[in-house]
Amino acid sequence: MHAISGGLLHGKRIMITGASSGIGAAAARLFTAEGASVVLMARRGKPLCQLAEDIAALGGRAVPVAGDVTSTDDVKRAVSAAVEFFGGLDAAFNNAGWGARGTDRHETDDAAYEQIMEVNVRGVWNCLRRQIPVMLEQRTGGTIVNTSSTAGIFATGALAPYVAAKHAVLGLTKAAAAEYGNRGIRVNALVVGTTRTELTEEALRSRPERPVASRAIQRRMADPTEVAQAAAWLCSDRSSFVTGGAVPVDGGCSAV
Repeated sequence: MHAISGGLLHGKRIMITGASSGIGAAAARLFTAEGASVVLMARRGKPLCQLAEDIAALGGRAVPVAGDVTSTDDVKRAVSAAVEFFGGLDAAFNNAGWGARGTDRHETDDAAYEQIMEVNVRGVWNCLRRQIPVMLEQRTGGTIVNTSSTAGIFATGALAPYVAAKHAVLGLTKAAAAEYGNRGIRVNALVVGTTRTELTEEALRSRPERPVASRAIQRRMADPTEVAQAAAWLCSDRSSFVTGGAVPVDGGCSAV
């Protein structure tokens, strides 16, 4: 898709984490098609740069910043890139995450717990810590979208630390929304159902006996672009009276 003049996100400067594949990559393509300029952050530099090149070829503006959300310095570099290249930061989609369906709790080792909590909780924490000060300095404020999961509202069969981590993402979202709402910053979370990504495909191969999307009213996995569409709306001015929300994009899982 070519960039749309006057699109949903026209003129917005947006940071996207976990942008090298899946939901993050879909968001990068969609946001730029809707008129945004984006800073793309992910650990894998090669696919990140290729994505930025693909976006540029379609007339969009994308700056890749290879880095890990668990590193405060890496997050700072990505936020600084938005200011350096685009002059500010209007929105952020804190999408980076990691988890698995894996072992039962008593068989889950400490390393898996630590990695899940670091990426999903500390990663969001680091992003909020660096993004909010930039938005506070802007007269226009900003909006932040964090990726949670249906695991943030009920046990899904994912590893127990992942369920705990995604609950924590909702907690961070609500706390930030309450703290900064009167200073022009909106903070929301997406409650994402099972989505067809590399991570999901890997989990399906490792535990094929566990059903996927069996609880959903729409008996299928989401396409990453469907999740990106919801994130785009929350990053836009059309969601101006929405903050502190846990917005379901789950095919109806949370309705039953």
